Formats: sequence, C-alpha cells, structure tokens
Amino acid sequence: MISGANRGIGAAIAKRLAQEGWQLSIGVRQPDSVPPELRTASTVVCQYDADIAGSEQAWTEATVKRFGRIDALINNAGIMIPKNVIEADDDDMDAVLNVNVKAPLRVARAAWPYLEQSGRGRIVTVVSLSGKRVKSVGSGIYSISKFAALALSHALRQTGWDKGIRSTALCPGFVATDMAASLTEMPAEQMTQPDDLATMVSMLLNLPNSASVAELCVNGLSESSF
Repeated sequence: MISGANRGIGAAIAKRLAQEGWQLSIGVRQPDSVPPELRTASTVVCQYDADIAGSEQAWTEATVKRFGRIDALINNAGIMIPKNVIEADDDDMDAVLNVNVKAPLRVARAAWPYLEQSGRGRIVTVVSLSGKRVKSVGSGIYSISKFAALALSHALRQTGWDKGIRSTALCPGFVATDMAASLTEMPAEQMTQPDDLATMVSMLLNLPNSASVAELCVNGLSESSF
C-alpha cells in the first residue's frame, strides 16, 4: 500500500516496486491522476483522502479484497503550509497534523492485522529531515508535524517488533519535486532524486527482520548533522 503515489516520491517508489514484482495498492485523492504506466494488472488504484478519517478503511478493504494480504505500507502522502508558528492559526496546525500524523496512524491501524499475518510486515513513513530539525522560519508547523511523524514511526516500530513488523522513518532533505521547487532556489539536479528514495525503500522492504533500520536520513546538502 502506497499513499500519494500519483507523482513525485510516491510515484517513483511505486514504479521501482512494480519493476521488482510487487503487487501495488495505490491510495490517492484523485485516482485519475495516477500515471498510465502504474495502471497494470498487478496494481489496484483506490480513492484515499488522508484528510478524511475512514477512507483508510475502504482502501485497506479494497486492497485485501484484491490481493488477500498486505506485506508493506508506505506512508507518503503529506502537506506543507509555509507559515511560521506565530502567523499559522489553529486550522493550519490541525491540517498538517491530520494529514502528516493522524492519517498515517489511521492507515497503519487498518493494515495492522494483515501486516501481523505477513510475519515480516514493513512500514516506511516518509518523514523528511524536517522531523529532525527546524531549518527555516517558514517550515515551523511542518516541522512540528514531522517531529510527531518521526515519533509515530518509532512507536509503530516498538509496537510491532514482536510481531515481525519493522517500521522505518525515511528522512530526506530537499527532493527534486514540485514541493521543493516552490521552497528553494537550489537546482533540482543537486537535490536528492525521487528515484534515490525509491532505491532506499526497496532496500528497507527487503531487509530481514534481524536488520531493522529505525531511521534513514539522506541529504543533497552538506549540513552540520545531516
């Protein structure tokens, strides 16, 4: 199951996993936006709105109906509202927390019984390096939500450990996507590429239970810690 796989990071992950033979369930707000190359016999496209509680259940049920199992969940859908913490209002905060934190938790809850049945269930949450530091004034409330998403990933890891479920927080810096282009003047070729992240997700999904990675940070910039 991959949320937000109609473009950018999610689409790159979906393409890579499809090439490796994974059967995919893509959850997106607008199913018609999924690229034709991802609409194969091994893929089901479902309507999923991270902003609406309950849509994760329908997506999960459609996935199980089609494939009979769930082995991995990629929490990729997210939003950013570029405001500092003073100018952002409660509605802004509620929006980023709902999509970036509550939604991935709701999907994990829905998929949990099937991830347990797998014996080696995998959860990868695309967190961002904004879950590790507050880089700019305008990333304030986004970072707050991503700090929480990082904690969620660790909480899922602790909760699922004895059941063979392994949870990883994938924390990239600027990635060459439309979102990054609107936030920085850094050339796209110097950013981490979506395909790079797809390679990392593939590695995480294929690791044995004895090689759990709690966090995977990646950056196209030389920062003091990342």
